[in-house]
Amino acid sequence: MGERLAQGLCLRTLDRLTSRSKVSEVQGADGGSFLPFVNSRSGQSVGELRIWMGDGPVKKVVYAGIQATVPGVIDLDSHMIFAFTAPDSAVPHFTLDSVERLDLDTHAFHLDFIPRVDIGTHMKYIDEVYEPILSHYKAVRSMDGITEAELDPRQRAIMSPYMCAYRATPTAYSNLDEHVNAYLDQWFNLLEGGLSDEVLAEVSDTDLPDRDAKNRGLIFNADVDPVWNNIIPLVGAEASELNRINLEKNELTEQSA
Repeated sequence: MGERLAQGLCLRTLDRLTSRSKVSEVQGADGGSFLPFVNSRSGQSVGELRIWMGDGPVKKVVYAGIQATVPGVIDLDSHMIFAFTAPDSAVPHFTLDSVERLDLDTHAFHLDFIPRVDIGTHMKYIDEVYEPILSHYKAVRSMDGITEAELDPRQRAIMSPYMCAYRATPTAYSNLDEHVNAYLDQWFNLLEGGLSDEVLAEVSDTDLPDRDAKNRGLIFNADVDPVWNNIIPLVGAEASELNRINLEKNELTEQSA
């Protein structure tokens, strides 16, 4: 078996992100990952939840990896990163989701900056935050072997219009690093350089913490994104909920409700 493309893309990005973000990983009780994922039926390890916390511009990074095989049902290799900025920051959150279905021989990915304001009323914010990645957004869309992912319009509505969410052939997938790195570099430019005074003045009409809480409550909602219902049979309801809560909130949550 060759390189697992979804895993490789995500872990390379995760290493760059956590190294530059100055965040510290939260260890589990055994000194390993925050939460090992175990299939309750088989007792087999199927992945892990890793969490980093920080005191700087990046407050929390969450990585969830699931590698689960149910013969005749699914053979999944899924890797997800969300990196969250401060509640009162207008700098967007960064996300990369990379998935391979070995049973179907398909690959998919999702790359985005999650906006912190209503971008339909903040053009300066669009121009400063998103326009620098426009060429990469267009390049990904025009790559051979790329097809649209199946997302509902309301799922797209709570993300950004610069989101790349596609299925890809192995060849196309192997050529994504340049564009993922460009998104990540622009995100770090915003974090480290800060938003301009002009943009900050424009977005001063937004209650950033309130909007962020509401937005994340929708993004990580099982009624909006049915993926959560698919995860439960693989890792169990408790682990799935702990994963979801740690994505929804910046506070570290060690037990699901």
